[in-house]
Amino acid sequence: MRHFLLKTDPSEYSVDDLERERRTVWDGVTNAQAVGFIRQMKSGDRAFLYHSGGESAIVGLARIVSAPRPDPANPKSWVVDIEFLRRIEPPATLKEIKAANRFPGWALVRQGRLSTMDVPEDFLAWMRERYPSVKL
Repeated sequence: MRHFLLKTDPSEYSVDDLERERRTVWDGVTNAQAVGFIRQMKSGDRAFLYHSGGESAIVGLARIVSAPRPDPANPKSWVVDIEFLRRIEPPATLKEIKAANRFPGWALVRQGRLSTMDVPEDFLAWMRERYPSVKL
């Protein structure tokens, strides 16, 4: 099982929306590198939901529940279905992630505008230390 990070502006789509709807199509991604990560996803993988737009924090966890497929609305994009698993409380802020000084090569730290990315194993270990009671 792999882990990914999905960025969203909470004014457009938030963890509240996903929790209420329980399941949604992750779409709207057009950056070639981000689309490449969507194409690597498999059903059963996990995805951290990250609020951008000033909040800059990991706020939830979702499960990938479909295989990637071309986006019928955009030939440059691919989509997957995701399902709400849980909130991350308290949220893991970008400030805290950067302050840990353990992930200098991770796209979240060095490519601020990339909307979809994989999660390195060392970050996953950090999250497990930080949230020992949460099954990630």
